[in-house]
Amino acid sequence: MQFHVLSFEGPDLYSRAGGLASRVEGLVGALCALGFETHLWFVGDPELPGHESRGSLHLHRWAQWISRYHPGGVYDGEHGKHADYSRTLPPHLLEHALRPCFEAGRRAVVLAEEWHTADAVLHLDWLLAQAHLRDRATMLWNANNLFGFERLDLPRIARAATVTTVSRYMKQCMLPLGVDARVVPNGLAEEAFDPPDRAACAELRRRFAGRTLLAKMARWDPDKGWLAAVETVATMKRAGLRPLLLARGGSEPHGAEVARAIRASGLRRVERSWSTPGVSGLLGALRGVGEADVVDLRSHVDGAARRVLFRGVDAVMANSRREPFGLVGLETMAVGGLACTGCTGEDYAMPGQNALVLETEDPGEFLRLFQRLRRRPEEARAMRRAGVATARRFAWHEVVRRVLLPRVELAAGL
Repeated sequence: MQFHVLSFEGPDLYSRAGGLASRVEGLVGALCALGFETHLWFVGDPELPGHESRGSLHLHRWAQWISRYHPGGVYDGEHGKHADYSRTLPPHLLEHALRPCFEAGRRAVVLAEEWHTADAVLHLDWLLAQAHLRDRATMLWNANNLFGFERLDLPRIARAATVTTVSRYMKQCMLPLGVDARVVPNGLAEEAFDPPDRAACAELRRRFAGRTLLAKMARWDPDKGWLAAVETVATMKRAGLRPLLLARGGSEPHGAEVARAIRASGLRRVERSWSTPGVSGLLGALRGVGEADVVDLRSHVDGAARRVLFRGVDAVMANSRREPFGLVGLETMAVGGLACTGCTGEDYAMPGQNALVLETEDPGEFLRLFQRLRRRPEEARAMRRAGVATARRFAWHEVVRRVLLPRVELAAGL
C-alpha cells in the first residue's frame, strides 16, 4: 500500500503550530520505518522545494504561492490556504500520485487530519468516483479535537471516509454529532524516548534546590487549565513549598488573562527568551530567576530541552479541563517524568499507577496528592517507571502496527 497523509501542519518550522505537526511527523516516520511509501501533503515553507524526497518519505508543500504573502506561519492567511488546498490539491493528487499507483497494481490509503482537510477529502472522494477508481483507495479522516466542527457536514464526511479520532473521550463527544468514530490514539516518535541529558537535569535541580519545580507547556487556552495551575502555584507558595512554574504557552490572547491572574494572585512573573537552541539555551535563560514564582518561556523549547525539562522538574502540569488526548503527559512519561493530567482524553493515565490524575480544579487536590507522593519516594519512583512502560506502548510504530493498520484493512475490506 501507498500512504498519503493530508495535513495543514508539517515538519517545517513554518508549518509548526501545535501538536498536529508532532502527530503527522511521528505518523509518517512510523509508516516509512515499516516499509511503506509515504507522501505528506501540507502547507510548507514557501522558500523550500515544492517536492522533496527523504528516502521513502515524499514531502509535498502546498499553497506556497499564498504562504509567500503570509510569513507568520501555517495559519497566517488560513482561509485562503484552506480554499486553495481544498480546490487544487485533490485533482493533482489523483492525476500525479494515485492514478500511477493504481496503474501499477497497488492500493492507496489517504489519511487526512482535522477540519482543514475535510473539504479536500470530499473533493477527492467525488473525483475518484467520477473516474471509477473509488474502490481502489481507502480514506480515513481524523479529528484530534472539535475545532472547526461548526463548518463541517459530518454525516457527509462519514460517507466519504472512515472517521477516526484520538481517544474514547473524543469518540463520546462526536456521537451526539451523528458520527461513530473509530479510536486511533496519538503516538510518540522514537526521539521522545531519547534519554535526557543527565548533567543538564542535575544542573536544573541543583540550581533550584529547595524549590518545588513545576512545568507546563500548552497553548494559552482556557481548556488547558492555566488558571487552575496559577491557583495551584499560589496555594503551594502559601504552604511554604517555594514553587517555581516554568511555563511555555503560545501566542493566543488567553495568555494576557493568565498574566493578570498571576499578578492578582500575588505571584512574581518574569519572561525569558533565548537564541541558542537546545539545552544550553534553556539553562542559560533560567539564570538570575531569583525569587520569581513563574518563568514565562518565550522561545521555542526543542526536543532535547523538553526532555530535560520534563525529567528534571518535580511534576509536569498537564492538567487540562478538556483534553482530547494529552500528548504532553505521555511525553513526560516517556522520559521518566512525573505527569499530572486531567481526566478527559488521557486514556493512558492510570491514577496512582503511572500519573497523578486530577478529578477537580481544586488546587488542594494536587497539593495533597503531590505531598503524599513526596512522603513515599519509592511510590514516586515506581510511578515514573510505570509511566515509561506505558509510553512505550504508545510509540508510533506500535500504534501504526497494532491499531492503524488493522483499521485500514477493515475499512478496505481486506
